[in-house]
Formats: sequence, C-alpha cells, structure tokens
Amino acid sequence: MEIVIGLILGLLAGVGIGYVVRKNQAEKEATSAEMRAKTLLEDAQRQAEAKKKEALLEAKDEIFQMRADAEADLKRRAGEIDKKEDRIAQRESNLDARSASLDRKEQSIEQKENELQHARSEIEAIATRARSELERVAGMTAQDAKQGLIEEIEEEAKRDAMAIVRELESQAREEADRRARKIISIAMQRIASELTTEATVTTVMLPNEDMKGRIIGREGRNIRAFEAATGTNLIVDDTPEAVVLSCFDPIRREMARLTLEKLISDGRIQPARIEEIHEKSRAEVEREIREAGEWAILETGITDMHPELVRVLGRLKFRTSYGQNVLKHSVEASHIAGMLAGEIGTDVQLAMRCTLLHDIGKAVTHEVEGSHALIGAEIARRLKEKPEVCHAIEAHHGEVEQRTIEAVLTQTADAISGARPGARRETVEAYIKRLERLEAIAMEFAGVEKVYAMQAGREVRVMVKPTEVDDIQAEIIARDIAKKIEEELQYPGQIKIMAIREIRSSAYAK
Repeated sequence: MEIVIGLILGLLAGVGIGYVVRKNQAEKEATSAEMRAKTLLEDAQRQAEAKKKEALLEAKDEIFQMRADAEADLKRRAGEIDKKEDRIAQRESNLDARSASLDRKEQSIEQKENELQHARSEIEAIATRARSELERVAGMTAQDAKQGLIEEIEEEAKRDAMAIVRELESQAREEADRRARKIISIAMQRIASELTTEATVTTVMLPNEDMKGRIIGREGRNIRAFEAATGTNLIVDDTPEAVVLSCFDPIRREMARLTLEKLISDGRIQPARIEEIHEKSRAEVEREIREAGEWAILETGITDMHPELVRVLGRLKFRTSYGQNVLKHSVEASHIAGMLAGEIGTDVQLAMRCTLLHDIGKAVTHEVEGSHALIGAEIARRLKEKPEVCHAIEAHHGEVEQRTIEAVLTQTADAISGARPGARRETVEAYIKRLERLEAIAMEFAGVEKVYAMQAGREVRVMVKPTEVDDIQAEIIARDIAKKIEEELQYPGQIKIMAIREIRSSAYAK
C-alpha cells in the first residue's frame, strides 16, 4: 500500500514539473509574439504616415494645377469678352454711321420727289396747252379723234375676221362632207338586223310552252321583277319553247341568262327567288371573269400582274369588237407582238404585256366616258403598271404620239389581228354606245341608284334611292333626265323615262 501511494505521488510530482515547464515556455512564446506584433504595428503606422504625406502632397499639386488652369481660363474668357465688347462697340459705331447716311438719303429722296412733282405739273400744263392747240388746228376734240380711230380699227378687224371665217367655213364644209360620207357608209354597213340580233340578244330554250306563263307570272309580276333585278329585257313572243333576253351589256345579259336557266331548272319562279338566283349568278359570272383573266395571262406566259388587272382583263371575254371576242383578240395580238419583237431583237415579254393589256379600257367603256385607249392607260397607271406599258396602251389608236418601240409593236399587232381574213365584221357599236350614254346621263343625277336602258333605247328605267328621294323628287328627276337627253342626244321617235321608287317592308311572325 505504501508502495502504491509512493508511485502515485511520484507520478503527480512528474506531472507538476512538466506543467510548470510548459507554462514557462508558453509565457516566453507569448512575450515573443507580443514583441513581433508591436514591431509590425509600428511599421504599419510608419507606412501609413508616409502614404498620408504623399497623398497630401499630390492633392496640393492637383489643387495648385486646378487653380492655375482656372486662372488661365478666366484670363482667356476675359480676353474674349473684351474682344466681343470691342466688336459690339464697332458695330454700334457702324450703325450710327449708317443711320446718318440713311437720313441724308431720305432727305435727298424727298427733295427729288418734290422736283419730280414740280416737273410733272409743268408737263401736264404743257400737254394741256398742246392738246388744246391740236384740237383747234384739227377742228375736233380728243374724244372725237379717239372714237374715229376706234371705229377704223374695228372695221379693219371685222374685215380680217370675215376673211378668217370664210376660210374656216370652207374647211368646215370640206371636212363635214368627208365625215358625212364616212358616217353614212358606216351606218349602211351596220344596218343589217341579224348582226344586231347576234350582238345584243340571247335565246333561252324552254322545256315546254307552259313555262312561259310561269315566267310571266300573275299580272306580269315575275317578268317585271326579273327585268328590274337583271336590267335586261325579257321578250316572250310566239317563238316555240324559247324566250329572248335583250341587253347591250354582255355581262349583264350573261347574268340574266344564268338566272333564267336556273329558275327554269328549279321551277320556283317568284320575285324573291329571282333576286336570290340573280345574286348567285352574279357570283358565278365574277368567278368566270377571274378564270378568263387567269387563262389569258397563263396563255401568254405573263404571271406577275395585279389581281384587279387580271379581273378587268377577264371581263373582256364578254366584250366584242366588230364581232371579234376582245379577250381572244388581245391574246392573239400579244403572241403576234412577241413574234415581231423577237424578229427585231427587242424585249419580247414587255411587248407581249403591252399588247395583252392594250384593250382593257373596253371592259369599262360603258361605265366611264372617253376613249378606251386613254381609259385603259389610266387603269394601268392606277394599278402600278410600267410607264412603257401605259404609254403603249394610250398610243395604240393614235390619241397620243408613239414614243417607244413597244407602242409601235402594240399598234402593229392590233392591226394585224383585226385585219386578218375572217377576224371581224361590222356590229352595232354605235347603237351600244347610245344606250351606254343614256345610262350615263341618268346616273349623273343625285339619288339615282341604278339605270337600265331597255327596248332598244326607247325606255330608260331609273331606280332611285327611296331613303333619299320622295315621290315628287322622283318625278322631278325623270323630267330633268328627259330634258338633258333632249339637249345632248339625237334619236328617232321618243324615249320614255321611268323613275321607280320601291320600298319593301318585311316582318317576321314568331
């Protein structure tokens, strides 16, 4: 037991000695670290003081430099201000000198005006004395001399005018005689009735004779509704199983033909059904017009064309010129122009394009007054065609002088296509133009909605807008149209003007 206690005491003594030794060593290391820290702190403080001094020196240098720059800038500005003040003073001096000079000139001008006024008074006095002396010597007053001179000049002018009038009358008689012979020969060529029939009427076959009664309707209401909707004359005569549609506008006549054929096929013929079928037929004709225009541009190989121009081109399918279909004539002339252009070495596509579009004005000549060449050129310009194309269109009949080779080729191809054997025959174009003019005159009046020339121009039906025109105004419009037709047109017999004002009221029972 004592041995164990001794061992424990020995161990404790060893541990205590080791602890004391380590403690002393840690205190020495701590003292050494504190000394190093103090040394580093002192070095950092010295460096910070040095940098602070350097920064202060740099700041002072910058301040001195900025002050010097500011002083130099102030000196410069002061110098500029002095110069400006000198210039202003110089200008003021110049203005004072100019003002003095102007005052002197003004005085001089006033003096000269006074002198001129005095001289004018003296001249007037001299002129008065001279006129009095001349009147005394001549034995007449100035007014009498003036009147005599005027009468002499007037008599001489009358003689010269009479000579000019005689010459103009001679030329007018020669021109009138030549044009009269031409007009009479044209009228004689166009008098054949069969050409009129072929150009302005369409025959529609009926399944049986009973269909005529259904087409006419009770008290003729169906035939009146049909003519009002389509703008054509429906002629029901003794021709077996057939009726005739008469209208100078081929597009309107084609719509009427489709409408009548559909009504006959359907069997339900009544005013409301007529209008419904007519709208469908109108859509079909519009589609056919677009297809015709597309066929024409594909046939000629021209595809980059405005859609509205294609539509106008397609309307030519329903137009004829001396019996020749205008659309086929345009395509044929376009091919001819292309061949001519290839022979002479110019632009083939441009020549074909000009010739294809040369007659587009004929598609709207019944709607717009004027030459179809000028109208076609205006349409082409509006739809952004090339200037060469527009010029060729307006120049192909000589209204405008030809300035390009394409215009010459267009006119040549047009003449070749129309002059070939069997291409054309005389038609009733003068008759059609008269009907178109009748409709155009009526459409000029305010409140008119639609106009249809019927019965070969012997009757004009004018549809007025019921919301804008009352019954009395409708009568006034009819009388005014008749008066204007009398003033502007020449025609045999008489023309009946019928103003129609129609109001439809509808209600629904539920």
